[in-house]
Amino acid sequence: MRHKLAGTLASLLVLSVTAIPALAQDRMPPIPADKYTDAQKKAAEEFAGGRGYEVRGPFVPLIRSPEVMLRAKVMGDHLRFKSALAPRLSEMIILITAREWTQQYEWVAHHDIAIKAGLRKEIADAIADGRRPVGMAEDEEAAYDMSIEIQRTKRVSDPTWNRAVAKFGEQGVIDLLGINGYYTFLAMTMNAARTGLPAGVAEPLKRFPD
Repeated sequence: MRHKLAGTLASLLVLSVTAIPALAQDRMPPIPADKYTDAQKKAAEEFAGGRGYEVRGPFVPLIRSPEVMLRAKVMGDHLRFKSALAPRLSEMIILITAREWTQQYEWVAHHDIAIKAGLRKEIADAIADGRRPVGMAEDEEAAYDMSIEIQRTKRVSDPTWNRAVAKFGEQGVIDLLGINGYYTFLAMTMNAARTGLPAGVAEPLKRFPD
């Protein structure tokens, strides 16, 4: 009986190990352009015309719903390029969101942009490690605290709220929350669809225990 049980357990272990690569496969890989529906083709052309590059990253799974993809693009265009926050802060918030969701593509896509926008590498490194950065500027602290609170507790305390409003104004706070929400949406989509990194790019974020 013992030998039979041991053999069964060994078989289950082999099955579970061999199943891991399959589970990691991209659930919604890029659709060849010649396989697009008419709506997807139109959406892809509009996307490329506005962004200057072909559908990639989170928009690969999103193109399965072309209207959602295009509306997401419009919101992203505002939050990334026209928000009331400085690009340094916007990109820091995107990195925080990528870290909270362990979203590798999002981190890779925005890490260098954040550094070029003026975010100190030490701050990005601390975020990657799940640590509160030291030596942040006042506006960075205000953006960091609100982002971490809303991501982790789903609420924002009065002191954190009041500090952010004083620093960014009400429009700035809504844009700050919008960046958190928008990039959470993209992270959720890519995590669920198992959107992979480009070939040869290593995952930069370690996976924390649940």
